[in-house]
Amino acid sequence: MTDAPPPAEQPRNLLHGVTLEAMVRALEAHYGWDELARRVPIRCFAIDPSVKSSLTFLRKTPWAREKVEGLYLFMLREARRSQRGGVRGSPGGG
Repeated sequence: MTDAPPPAEQPRNLLHGVTLEAMVRALEAHYGWDELARRVPIRCFAIDPSVKSSLTFLRKTPWAREKVEGLYLFMLREARRSQRGGVRGSPGGG
């Protein structure tokens, strides 16, 4: 009998447990396809975009997936900052 080690916990990894589909859907909801294509310039976001075509491409293309993951983390950081009241010392909030 072989005891498998318990799954490693990753409390600081914000991507742990987040599917690629969830990331693409969240980014599209937040930015829209046009802005998403501007921020990550790949055809599946710019030409006839869909979640399905994006997932197909991103699963085959590690560099593009890394860019999407990076943008997703950026979006989470920005959302967290805005919840805390924005940038300190900036009159008018922006």
